Amino acid sequence: MIRSDLPLSTTHEVRDRCLCLHVQRAARSLGRLFDDALRPFGLTNGQYSLMIALNRPDAQRIGDLAPFLAMDRTTLTAALKPLERRGLITVFADPEDRRSRRVTLTDKGRNVLVEAVPVWRDTHDAVDALLVTDPEDLRAGLRSLLDIPSERILRQQEAVM
Repeated sequence: MIRSDLPLSTTHEVRDRCLCLHVQRAARSLGRLFDDALRPFGLTNGQYSLMIALNRPDAQRIGDLAPFLAMDRTTLTAALKPLERRGLITVFADPEDRRSRRVTLTDKGRNVLVEAVPVWRDTHDAVDALLVTDPEDLRAGLRSLLDIPSERILRQQEAVM
């Protein structure tokens, strides 16, 4: 039974308006789609994104990579382990600061990416074609949400109340 102090209209409002809900549902759906597309390469969409972020001339510090991927360091370290076991990446101590770790693609990892990129592009083209808005506008809007200072939002809410 629905309590009278939380009407069904509130449930409908959240269902229809909640950006978090819509983004989470879309992310899960896209994640499954890209997981399926990248499965022949033995990668998940998250692993693919992580490896693409490592496609640079120099090894990346885990501490620099984590914020770029919007992950905490512990989660990133755990995500690196299966890729390291497969020989797709190498994790090593930073020669300049032994407390830091650096990550780089191996030749095997680069080869997997070379094979996977055309499938990723084809899948992305298909998704872009389904969007009812300009894909670049959507990406820009999502990027604008990456670093929302929650304390600023909370202060705005308090000012209204």
